[in-house]
Amino acid sequence: MNRKEYNNCVKEYADGLYRFALKNLRNEDDAKDVVQECFTKFWEKHENVSYEKAKSYLFTSVYNMSINLSKRKSRWRTEEAENINEISRETDFELKEALDKSIDQLKEPQKSILLLRDLEGYNYKEIGEMIKLTESQVKVYLFRARQKVKEQIKALNLA
Repeated sequence: MNRKEYNNCVKEYADGLYRFALKNLRNEDDAKDVVQECFTKFWEKHENVSYEKAKSYLFTSVYNMSINLSKRKSRWRTEEAENINEISRETDFELKEALDKSIDQLKEPQKSILLLRDLEGYNYKEIGEMIKLTESQVKVYLFRARQKVKEQIKALNLA
């Protein structure tokens, strides 16, 4: 891949990568750091990655970096993070908040698959390539993730 193709990748995928990282990490600064680190590593290896595989490479990198960062941060969390069940007063905000919390409680790879499919709009094959799963596995994980989110929202009597 040459410099022009690399720059096209930055323009084309930076926003999507940031949104994906932000949904996974729930922290703007962490999401920005992960995307920046991803593009830095991508540049270091740009000669070994074809332009056609760049999208998959970048999303896979952000996915892996997000998981690693989450694991590191989870070791440092305090009891404050356990106050997940607080719901705000406005109904629309309550539903969005409940949805975000439900998604946050999903385990990997369900969480990432749900975000990639429903938020970013990727198809099953693309998601499978990014997360190293078959299309069938992606469909099963996605179904189960949606079921869990649906059950959690119903339990809150918000839906």
